[in-house]
Amino acid sequence: MTHMLIAVTAMFLQQTCGSIARALPAVLAPLIIAELHADAAWVGIYFSLTAFAGLIGQLGSGGFIIRHGAIRMSQIALLFTGAGLAVAVLGGAVGFALSALIGNGVASVATPASSQLLGRWSVRRYAPFAFSIAQCAIPAGILLTGYLGPLTAQSFGWRDTMLASAALCWAVALMLQPLRGRLDTESSARHPIRLSDLGTTITAVLAVRELRSLSFACFAFNGTQAVFVAYFVTYMTSQGHPLVAAGSLYSTVIAVAVPGRILWAWVGGFYVAPHLVLGGLAFGMAVSIGLIGAFTPHWPLLAIGAVTMVVSATALSWHGIMLSEAARLAPPGRVGAVTGGVLSFGQIGALSSPAVFSLLLGLSGGYSAGWVVCAVPAVLVGVNMFRQGKPVQQRNAL
Repeated sequence: MTHMLIAVTAMFLQQTCGSIARALPAVLAPLIIAELHADAAWVGIYFSLTAFAGLIGQLGSGGFIIRHGAIRMSQIALLFTGAGLAVAVLGGAVGFALSALIGNGVASVATPASSQLLGRWSVRRYAPFAFSIAQCAIPAGILLTGYLGPLTAQSFGWRDTMLASAALCWAVALMLQPLRGRLDTESSARHPIRLSDLGTTITAVLAVRELRSLSFACFAFNGTQAVFVAYFVTYMTSQGHPLVAAGSLYSTVIAVAVPGRILWAWVGGFYVAPHLVLGGLAFGMAVSIGLIGAFTPHWPLLAIGAVTMVVSATALSWHGIMLSEAARLAPPGRVGAVTGGVLSFGQIGALSSPAVFSLLLGLSGGYSAGWVVCAVPAVLVGVNMFRQGKPVQQRNAL
């Protein structure tokens, strides 16, 4: 139990820093766009590039995690996350393109590494809670970014704000060093790293029906989340809301995802089959994300907040229960590789959804169509999840 608590705390810190770094460009996008004289559609392109880099990183993460250990790979992920922010600050528009690749390529190993560590040290009965608490770091990081990012940027500029975030990532990477010998007990220095691991991870996940369903759900859910995180603040400012007000509202609704992740883990762990919980979340996010497209400057902030809170409770609250299900279905010692495979489909969603949203924004000149199109994959996931039968037990092999 002690090792589980240490692992959860360490991964919470790691995921919080990564979340702050990933959310910061979206929260500061209006300032960055104005200085670089860019179009708002480029926000989606940037996040599609980060998702592409994340896809490659997560597909190839399994062998590196086994070879070097989850703590070591978490440290490396944080170092590269900070490097990505620094490159964006120093390189202008080209720097942001490089930042998307550098900051989320190796950095995307963070979540599979976290899953490997929690799968190793979590008490089975409390595994959904352990995964969910660690994953609460994602909305916690976004929440902090939404509140503090605009205020800090107004005082010190967006460049210094991003450099401060980079320094935080590097500091936490150093803080994790004492835990390596204590928690990285399954690392294998002679484990081979092969290019073929990329394809093996995908085929292994697709070969199991339950993991295949989780992968499609991850594709839809992460795509919806990526669009919301990337565009919500810019969307609100386009309707006349001040940046600080938009960022504060963004953080307020994101806060719902913190108890939401724990709630769904509790429900799915003790009362309702996890696939039914995921199906309900899918329908909830489909309805709420579609309603965002109906916003007008005349909508009261209370109504906007109510809709976006549902988005937060669904599209930003599924991670813990999905990752615990992937870990449950994974063979012993292969949790990092299996969750990396499932999450790689999420990266495909995070790559394609903002790109489609940007395309629709450019073609229509408005945001409404993009929000509605985002709801379609979630509806399909909801139907698929409710059609599934009784969940299977843990897999011994893939």
